[in-house]
Amino acid sequence: MVFEVIGSPSPDRQAQVTKLAELGFTWADLATEEYWIDQIVLMDRTSYDELIHAAEWLWRVFDKAVRYVTGSRALYRQLSIPEVLWDGLDRLQPNDTGFISRYARFDFTVNQDGRIKLLELNADTPTGYVEAAIATPWLCEAKGIESPNHAMKDLVRAAWAIEAPDYAACTAYGEHMEDTGTIDAFVAHSGRQMTCVDTLDLWIDEGVVKVGKEHIITKMFALYPKEWMGVDDGGEALAYAIEEQFIQLFNPLHAVILQSKGLQALIWSLHESNDAIYTTDEHKAIASYMLPTYTEPLLTRDYVSKSMFGREGGSVELYDAKGDIEVKDEAGFDTSVFFERVYQQRADLPELSFAQGKKHLLTGLFVLNGTPCGLLGRAGGIITGNTSQFVAIGVKAP
Repeated sequence: MVFEVIGSPSPDRQAQVTKLAELGFTWADLATEEYWIDQIVLMDRTSYDELIHAAEWLWRVFDKAVRYVTGSRALYRQLSIPEVLWDGLDRLQPNDTGFISRYARFDFTVNQDGRIKLLELNADTPTGYVEAAIATPWLCEAKGIESPNHAMKDLVRAAWAIEAPDYAACTAYGEHMEDTGTIDAFVAHSGRQMTCVDTLDLWIDEGVVKVGKEHIITKMFALYPKEWMGVDDGGEALAYAIEEQFIQLFNPLHAVILQSKGLQALIWSLHESNDAIYTTDEHKAIASYMLPTYTEPLLTRDYVSKSMFGREGGSVELYDAKGDIEVKDEAGFDTSVFFERVYQQRADLPELSFAQGKKHLLTGLFVLNGTPCGLLGRAGGIITGNTSQFVAIGVKAP
């Protein structure tokens, strides 16, 4: 058995919530809803080690795929990447191997038999950092459990020592609790003196990005999904600023290719054709840890349909063994109105028993500065969406 739920909720939840807020995790409770589950999921060490192994190989696989896509407008279109970004992707050089994105998170399903399958990669604006890097180590330590997440802070510091942003931004900074807390944690862990701003306060003057009347921004970390430059007012101006190198945005522009779920379909196609882009070991990793994924509805049963740029469960549809729709996400925004869909073989999340009842567990694994690290547990319905809850994952002692 890979996972075991341990501990019981504290009789004084508010004291725990207050302490977590002091550490920087201020949304353990959201109004009257409990976002944080006051228990620990204990993961078998052998399975954890294999998860790290899977992430290391898949990170190489995805990196090669981005370089294969770069420069091909036909593939940009196939991956549903907004046309406004194409010139920048062609003109700018991607980061060195392994560092196309320095802040990413794989989302896996790991069943109780130890079978690991990748569901998707969030390689542009991964949230859950505060839960993983701050809350999880503290919660595990309080129970005498090992957390592999302690290295996350040092990896962020190393990443920003290279990128050296002067500004960090998210929409509704100071108002949106989760995004603000994520930005603040990144800045604190970077060790840099930085200015945090609201993306809605930015304006662009002939390619120059400014905040206020005189402050020019040339290097910025932004918790802003790049695909929205093809939709938002001002998106084209920001894309131009990046393309002309008036500003360097982190993660850099090519992270949008990693972000597209269409890239998983491309990787699977290259695998099915035994393309020489991948080594024998890389093909083995694809076969072991990825799911058949296509840009056309070729699967007839037990599959999932989702937008190439869907987030928080929005747009996800699950189909059963008869090919009929079983469940559809109704809470998240369906981004397939803007972006194409992919069709992926279904691999359900394991169901665990918590004090609050049975919930399905999604296992997130961060990749920071090229290094797989940092477990993130999300527990909820069969589709992980906005109503899912955070639960800390620790690792059994050897």
